[in-house]
Amino acid sequence: MARYIFITGGVVSSLGKGLASAALGALLQARGYTVRLRKLDPYLNVDPGTMSPFEHGEVFVTDDGAETDLDLGHYERFTGVSARTTDSISSGRIYSNVLEKERRGDYLGKTIQVIPHVTNEIKDFLRIGDDEVDFMLCEIGGTVGDIEGLPFFEAIRQFIHERPRGQSILMHLTLLPYLAASGELKTKPTQHSVKELQSIGLAPDVLVCRSEHPIPDREREKIALFCNVRKEAVIPAYDLKTIYQAPLAYHRAGLDQAVLDAFGITPAPKPNLARWEDVMDRITHPEGEVRVAIVGKYTQLEDAYKSIAEALTHGGMANRTKVRAEWIDSEIFEREDPAPWLENYHAILVPGGFGERGTEGKIKAAEFARTRKIPYLGICLGMQMAVIEAARNLVGVKNAGSEEFDHEKGAKRFTPVVYHLKEWVQGNHTVRRKADDAKGGTMRLGAYTANLKDGSAVARIYGTNVIEERHRHRYEVDIQYRDNLEKCGLLFSGMSPDGRLPEIVEVKDHPWFIGVQFHPELKSKPFAPHPLFADFVRAAVEVSRLV
Repeated sequence: MARYIFITGGVVSSLGKGLASAALGALLQARGYTVRLRKLDPYLNVDPGTMSPFEHGEVFVTDDGAETDLDLGHYERFTGVSARTTDSISSGRIYSNVLEKERRGDYLGKTIQVIPHVTNEIKDFLRIGDDEVDFMLCEIGGTVGDIEGLPFFEAIRQFIHERPRGQSILMHLTLLPYLAASGELKTKPTQHSVKELQSIGLAPDVLVCRSEHPIPDREREKIALFCNVRKEAVIPAYDLKTIYQAPLAYHRAGLDQAVLDAFGITPAPKPNLARWEDVMDRITHPEGEVRVAIVGKYTQLEDAYKSIAEALTHGGMANRTKVRAEWIDSEIFEREDPAPWLENYHAILVPGGFGERGTEGKIKAAEFARTRKIPYLGICLGMQMAVIEAARNLVGVKNAGSEEFDHEKGAKRFTPVVYHLKEWVQGNHTVRRKADDAKGGTMRLGAYTANLKDGSAVARIYGTNVIEERHRHRYEVDIQYRDNLEKCGLLFSGMSPDGRLPEIVEVKDHPWFIGVQFHPELKSKPFAPHPLFADFVRAAVEVSRLV
């Protein structure tokens, strides 16, 4: 039976819950325990896959095809444990499940109420995989006191009460604001936050207090006294230079020991933090620096490309190089020459996206990288734009484009080099889709196998001819253009096992030009950088040495 740790956020600020959860998971792993991290989102009433990145940031995709909150990316990056569909639940999904059961007759005509039906559904979710790990860390999104979260907090109260004593604890993250005028930290927001929790029957065992300034012992004693926790369980959380400093910082602050003490686990195994010490050494002692331009369409919100930014950092760590990633709005290149913007970068990355806006700028970025021999990594839409660019400028299909843009406009304007994917093989069955299907959850999602061409750049980079990567797309490069494109130097170096779907393209006679239909950034970790990002940064380093 797993021990449960519930992580909640305070009234004033819940900033950093995901990072604290991920760091705690990493610390428990360092002591030899197995962990799984989960996210409960009371505020999300729709499928994350249908939301704009401006609304919700990045959509993180799991191996089994779930579209989830970006916090699950943090969980994976810190623990290396692949997230699953059962590691994320939203209020929308909870209520949908209850309504489906009611229509099916599972409740035998009873009046459907929040208690017990909604809370039971939440508890059923919490119990999944209970016997698989030593610790189950469950983060509740948002802040305590909001009306959306009340059913979740009530479910947790019941869940803790129903389990054997000492098998569940509550970790609460709050903010200690600093008043410059009086030069003091204020503990009242934390006290009121804990009071709010206690009013719904929950009492925190560990408090994590975010602060920009050192927390004096007298303030920790005051918080412990008024919040009914031990002083050693009041853990300071200061701002860090990098998120990967969090496991070591939280260990020095005593977070993992406070959690183990709350469970009465003594003596506890000593932690082996060599992995994280190596990570920090690589980050803090780079031997060079490269500049990478990320030409995208959601650049106003960096969380839209969170995994890409982190994967570039990991690639830099693999090369002991600092990667300075800079964001450029692709729409700029639809009005201006890209050369003045891009000529000072050592590499160019064009990420995924949906819709026609900004795509002509991405095509120009791909052309610039191809013709100027600058390392280029195109991901999902970034690969498709590279293929369209090659079709236009090398093969001579002047109006080459994507069916996606015609579908969006409602008029045929392009020769579709990229088409709507109507059929693909998933496991042992065939999936079929139509262009007018409902949008949510209907893309090619999750992990799929690809076969790499012998002697190709990607086969060298991966060190194998068979890979498995995560996808999230509903449009695909048309295989009928393969022969003409390969004659012009664009090699289709990765294909689906049935040979029907292009997975990777690369330009021959180029230092480094690769486009991938999948999302390699989702599998990159600080202690295991993704090979594509590691080699992409290596190529950028080579360019920097030539400048």
